[in-house]
Amino acid sequence: MPASIFTDKSKKPDIKDMQNALGKAIILWSEIAEYVFKKYPDAKDEWAFPGINFGWNYRIRDARRVIIYMMPGDKFFRVSFIFGIKATEEAMICKISKEIKDLISSAKVYAEGRGFRIDVTQKKIMKDIKKLIDIKLLN
Repeated sequence: MPASIFTDKSKKPDIKDMQNALGKAIILWSEIAEYVFKKYPDAKDEWAFPGINFGWNYRIRDARRVIIYMMPGDKFFRVSFIFGIKATEEAMICKISKEIKDLISSAKVYAEGRGFRIDVTQKKIMKDIKKLIDIKLLN
């Protein structure tokens, strides 16, 4: 299964596509994007198509790295982070759910850090996502 519901390289998703795919989850999508831009006003956003196995994904980045990846699904979406050593250590001691800490600690380690994905299906996870954004921006 691709990471994104949008797998046609020739058609970058627009707002109507996003509303149809995400349904009510578009509110959470917008909340996350707005949170990043509020915390880091100089951030840039972009759509990318890294390949058919991943489909279209949305990225918000600073000058040197991606802060958060967002992949649209069917009535939900995934957020992905890559955390280096310092960010990982901070995440493991902060107040986020045990499930997310387990995801982070079990994530495969690459040269650029640990990459992990979180499915966003309900508002209750938003506090943890925002905490992870804060950690990413500080590290």
